[in-house]
This record gives sequence, structure tokens and C-alpha cells, in this order.
Amino acid sequence: MPQIFHHSTNTIARVSIFGAVFILAAIIWAAYEINGSSYVTQAFVPREQPVQFSHKHHVGDDGIDCRYCHTSVEKSSFAGIPPTKTCMNCHSQLFASSDYLAIVRDSWREDKPIVWKRVHDLPDYVYFNHSIHVKKGVGCSTCHGRVDLMPLVYQVASLQMDWCLTCHRNPEKFVRPRDQIYNMEWEPPPDQNTQGRKLVEQYSISNSIVLTRCSICHR
Repeated sequence: MPQIFHHSTNTIARVSIFGAVFILAAIIWAAYEINGSSYVTQAFVPREQPVQFSHKHHVGDDGIDCRYCHTSVEKSSFAGIPPTKTCMNCHSQLFASSDYLAIVRDSWREDKPIVWKRVHDLPDYVYFNHSIHVKKGVGCSTCHGRVDLMPLVYQVASLQMDWCLTCHRNPEKFVRPRDQIYNMEWEPPPDQNTQGRKLVEQYSISNSIVLTRCSICHR
């Protein structure tokens, strides 16, 4: 019986199969990298705000505590956005005629809230509670980064599920003493794993099996 296909056809077929596998793997890898990139997550992208508010100045230079503006961070799922009255507590006296603060004065005079642009915005299907994280020893800078060094605030993390699970699987690597929650300069000590395990027990933090259940974040 005459041979229909040339002997090289077998080689071409094998190369095509292996090539297709590598191409598919490359596509999957590229999709994963793009999904975790700043282009998708918007991490490290500073947000312009209607008022030129600098966390670096207010927190870093003036030492204003996070809770002065984010008043519900210890008792609510939402940290809270400060009303204009909070700004005017200082700026009715300080820089009271500054052009930069005209929007703030107009907001106060007209009783209309300033529309701030949200920086950290989780999907609607994700449940996140600020108060429980604060009570369990998770500091502000762990998730939000060094906002005391940011003229314009930006995300420092992807806020994607694998990022959250990094902490939920090993909370001892991230928890800190409660009196250090709002200390932006806090750094984990050399024996963080040992100290962290003590804090996990002290704060009654659930084990990783419980913390990685779907119902913890998706309710």
C-alpha cells in the first residue's frame, strides 16, 4: 500500500502538539500576570481627589491619628469618610482663606458633602469588616501601606483573593499588638512568628481552616 503522508509528518505532528501545550501554558501565565497587574488591580495608581488632601502632611507631618477622620473603623465594617465638619474643625482657623480649601468651605456653607473618590473598593460579593480586623491585631499599614508617606493615597496591594488568603492562612505573620495598630512605622520584630502565635492565641483568632472557608468573606 503506498504511503500517503511523508515521514516528516510524524515529526510535525509531535512538534505541533508540544508547541500547542507550551502556547497554552504561556497564554495562561500571561492571563494570570495581567490579572494581578496594576492595570487590572489599580494598585500603586494615585487617586486625584476633589480637594488636594495630603495624608503625608496630615498623618506624617502633623501626626493626626487615623481615628480622628475614620471614626467608625473600630466599631463598623466601614472605616468611615470624614464629614466636612471634621475638616472645618481645623480649617475654620488654619488656612481659612486658602484657594485650595474653597471646595471645603463651599461644602460647609451649602451643607453638601464632598464627593471623594474611593481608593480601596472591594467587589460587592466580598464581605469585609474593618472592626474585626482591628480588634484581631491587623494594623492599618498592613493593608493600606505607609499612608503617612503618601501625598495622594493609592493601593499598595492587589486586594484580590490570593492576597487576602496569604494572611488568613498564616495570621501569625501579620498580627501586631493592639497598641501598635495605628503606628504607621511599626515593623515586625525578628521573632514575629513566635510573638504572632502568642497574639493569635491571645486574640482568639480562628485557625486557618476556619479563616479560609468561603463563608468568611462571601456571605
